[in-house]
Amino acid sequence: MTTVGIDSTSDASSGKTPRKTAGNKEFIAIVTGFMAMGAMAIDIMIPAFPEMRSEFGMSPDSTDVGWIVTAFFLGVAIGPWLYGPASDRFGRKKPLVIGTCLYIACALLACLAPTWGWVKLSRFVWGLAAGAPRAIATAMIRDRYEGDAMARLMSTIMAVFLLVPILAPGFGAVLIVIFPWRSVFVFPAVFGLILLIWSRRLPETLSPERRRPFTWRSVGLAAREVVTHRQTVTFTLAVMFLFSVLTAYLAGSEVIVEDVYGYGTWFPVIFGCVAFVFSMNALNNARLVRTYGNIPLIRRLLAGAVASALFFLAIAWFSDGSPAFWLYMAAIMIVVPIAQGLGPLCNTAAMSPVAHIAGTASSVMATVTTAGGALLGGFASDHFDGTIRPLATWFFVFIAMAAILVVIGTGVPKRKPLT
Repeated sequence: MTTVGIDSTSDASSGKTPRKTAGNKEFIAIVTGFMAMGAMAIDIMIPAFPEMRSEFGMSPDSTDVGWIVTAFFLGVAIGPWLYGPASDRFGRKKPLVIGTCLYIACALLACLAPTWGWVKLSRFVWGLAAGAPRAIATAMIRDRYEGDAMARLMSTIMAVFLLVPILAPGFGAVLIVIFPWRSVFVFPAVFGLILLIWSRRLPETLSPERRRPFTWRSVGLAAREVVTHRQTVTFTLAVMFLFSVLTAYLAGSEVIVEDVYGYGTWFPVIFGCVAFVFSMNALNNARLVRTYGNIPLIRRLLAGAVASALFFLAIAWFSDGSPAFWLYMAAIMIVVPIAQGLGPLCNTAAMSPVAHIAGTASSVMATVTTAGGALLGGFASDHFDGTIRPLATWFFVFIAMAAILVVIGTGVPKRKPLT
């Protein structure tokens, strides 16, 4: 596990004092902040969904408002292709700073959008900008860590990162009480500006001798290596299906809590409670990786995910589609956190064989997982029929597909002979 004290880009021969940069803990804190930018741009918006429906002439139970999440994720899916290969050529910091500046500008642009169509377009462009911190932060972590150490760190970062879903909806609810609802677009810009200033202390993690040429041929060859490696491809697709569980939950949970159970005013609290379970589960995964190793832990957790998805499916279909609220919440607090917690572990398994092209590899994986996950999650939420049955059905399909892909990528584990 490496640490950084002096910026490798400083020129000692210039006579200037080398700039002090973040130590290991501060490095993790800054990178976590950048990884949280995407979540901030989503979760703080959710309490404003009713205001959006009202202002743009939608029906009170319209799921079209969920496209504010889907459009953003589609932008995030494409954005890494602008930044990942560039970071393999020019280093990580410059593309990260450029992407963060665009993130701030697009957040302010969304605030000024006059129609729902323009809001969706602004969110898509905003997502393009948010692709920079997503792809580059992952590449920076891969530059410094590998194997089980990377899996532990990714799970720990995920636990801290999930403070955003815990706090952001409540904070968004407070914002729209005090200010106009479009203030939920302004705060992520402020958050991005703070990180932009703090990023001056980030070290450059990609040394000049490890950089690759930024040409169509080199990017194409790197992408080809990513998509032809069985473990990388299967685990990337597994992450996509696991991410679909989260996007379906994000897009559909508000309308279920409001229309099926009538607890809309409590939604920020309910959402925060689920996110708290996310965080605790991620911290526990970081501990379990040390005990079992990454791949064996993935297999164990996937077995639990399939079982919990079956439980959710059963309570949805053996009731009238609206079981007791406590039973629905119990299922959600098991299924969604397990699926979400598997994401960093599977992402680590996908990245492990392609460390030498981490920037391009993270771009390919971010595109596939985010675009596929956003579209599949949006598709699932669009099937809302006034019950939880569609959500439970698609949760099971997504998790079962992830489990099948992991088996394809790693093979069926051999049973130890009896002694």
